[in-house]
Amino acid sequence: MDVNRKTAYLTLVDVESKKAYSNLAVNHQIIVNKPNSQSFVRELVYGVLENKMTLDYYIDQLLKDGIDSLRTQELTIMRMGIYQLGYMDSVPEYAAVNESVVLAKKYCRTKGGLVNGVLREYQKKKIQLRLPDRADDEVRYLSVKYSYAPWIIETWLEYYNTDFVEELLSAGNMTPPMTIRVNWLKVMKKDLMAKLEEQGYEVEEGGLCQNALNVKGSRLLDTEMYKLGMFTPQDESSMLVAEKVDPKHGDVVMDVCAAPGGKTTAIAERMNNTGRIIASDIYRRKLDLVDREAKRLGITNIDTRSWDATRVDSSMIYKADRVLVDAPCSGLGVARRKPEIKYKAFTEEMERLPKKQLAILSASSNYVKPGGRLVYSTCTINPAENEKVTDEFLKKHPGFTKKERTLLLPSINGTDGFFICVMERKEGLL
Repeated sequence: MDVNRKTAYLTLVDVESKKAYSNLAVNHQIIVNKPNSQSFVRELVYGVLENKMTLDYYIDQLLKDGIDSLRTQELTIMRMGIYQLGYMDSVPEYAAVNESVVLAKKYCRTKGGLVNGVLREYQKKKIQLRLPDRADDEVRYLSVKYSYAPWIIETWLEYYNTDFVEELLSAGNMTPPMTIRVNWLKVMKKDLMAKLEEQGYEVEEGGLCQNALNVKGSRLLDTEMYKLGMFTPQDESSMLVAEKVDPKHGDVVMDVCAAPGGKTTAIAERMNNTGRIIASDIYRRKLDLVDREAKRLGITNIDTRSWDATRVDSSMIYKADRVLVDAPCSGLGVARRKPEIKYKAFTEEMERLPKKQLAILSASSNYVKPGGRLVYSTCTINPAENEKVTDEFLKKHPGFTKKERTLLLPSINGTDGFFICVMERKEGLL
């Protein structure tokens, strides 16, 4: 059995059955199974996840009893097989079919013949298979073509024109670059670039942020440079949030939804490890991630604490120079990094998100000093969670003014989808 396909299979089953995050699941299975081609594993895993609804649409047409007759195990293997046949030109067709059958015999026992039959049928009919008719149902067509849950497309079509939405959907399926944030506390950018290039990595400077580098090469997080805290993987959109917070040396900063700590540590680095950052999250176990990252990076000015951000901490009223509300959100802006997000069901909890976001923003505004800065950010591009929340907040809190608002899009900026709104409390208002 090919260890690379086995690793990809086990990752995809974890994502499907255990609702595991794809990035964590693939890293775990790579450690356990030690595949000889991590790049092949990642390409197969993310390719299947990014195109899951398209693959299922084809499988449904090829099965007499339809896709609902399948269990997760054989369905996962069929998705992998068809993805290799239809999308991975480097994989010989015989290998895609034969290795899928081997997987089926191992993990589905009696389904080897069924998997073989479906993949052979796909080989015969793939040229004839068609997407749904766009004229009949545009949402279904876009949903199947780009593999997004229909409600996401319907939501975006409420705010944006069709061409814009299609560009957004396409960009969300692109493979993002590996972007890292240089830790100025430990190394200068030019020195880190030289060290990476010495080890065979291709490096270029980022386009948005001064301390961003785009790196090509494998096993970057296994290097001593990473272990010694010289850099942190982070998209430029997320780095930009820390820039917009604009902390000064010696400031008191509150990050009220801090875990897992990427923005918190970026702020600490910008403060040159001075002042004080109070990093809160409702779950203590998530704050352990912040503490571990701070230790790796050599940061000592972060205090973590468990706190419900919808509640006001009376001891911190008017005490903070900067407050960051990186609010919980639908996360649709990071679909290219976590493609499982594209298949989220629209739940009552998601419907309540804007109300929760506004409650957190309102509570957190109490901590801002006169003349201080309040920054609201999300990793989604839904106006209901972004512009509408900040507009409502500013309407209810006339003591704050909007300084700037930024919407980053993968289709335009080449970053994750991110929203950032910078507000300031007027001087002399208490």
